[in-house]
Amino acid sequence: MRGLSDKSLKRLNSKKGIKLFLTEENMTTAKAVRIVNHEVRLKRLQEELIQLQHWVKRNNEKVVVIFEGRDAAGKGGAIRRITQHLNPREFRVVALPKPTEEEKGEWYFQRYINQLPREGKIVFFDRSWYNRAVVEPVNGFCTQEEYNIFMNQVNDFERMIIESGIRLVKFYFSITKIEQAKRFREIKASPIKKWKFSTVDQKAQRLWDKYTGYKTTMFDKTNTELAPWIIVKANRKSKARLEAIKHLLNIIPYNHQEIDSYYH
Repeated sequence: MRGLSDKSLKRLNSKKGIKLFLTEENMTTAKAVRIVNHEVRLKRLQEELIQLQHWVKRNNEKVVVIFEGRDAAGKGGAIRRITQHLNPREFRVVALPKPTEEEKGEWYFQRYINQLPREGKIVFFDRSWYNRAVVEPVNGFCTQEEYNIFMNQVNDFERMIIESGIRLVKFYFSITKIEQAKRFREIKASPIKKWKFSTVDQKAQRLWDKYTGYKTTMFDKTNTELAPWIIVKANRKSKARLEAIKHLLNIIPYNHQEIDSYYH
């Protein structure tokens, strides 16, 4: 095929490449090359994630990775790619439901403290304590006083858990309003995904600007030197997933290979 490198041709002639043309409608050569190249890069990065997990276990490290972002930003998909080949006994994914009546009477951070990792473990939060920074006030799920208390305490809370030996990584997946609307349409049209479309999602577009205001305040007050935010541009899901993995591999000081080489 004209214009393709030997490497790209070899990948197109693999089982994965051939399957794309057999199973996907309107598959083009350019799109197939892009997909197989992405799969190769993802696999290599996932191999490094296994090494990272070994390092965490071997050195009794404790790692917390939180994923925040607007509804349909791709947080869950990124977590699934990160954890796909990890040892399930050595990590947990936490996606807490709304608090019970008993939990509402507790210190806000208590239910999250109960989920923090033991030595040698990694915990991934699919939304975290930052619910109270954006989602809850936007949707009226907390009072102004509760929001103010959270904003006054969160930096100290993170400082305490970091000083206790936890490595904290904070991701924010950023998408545009147009992209969010497009993903909502796809979710509602899918028989296997439409259950994901919640009452909160229904109001997300209408409340877009209000979300933006609280998000901006969150960044201003909680993007600290000790616990900075990593903003991942997520309009392209595949690229966002690779970027998140690459950031994670570069932040955690395990004995890793040169990650940048995986983009070539």
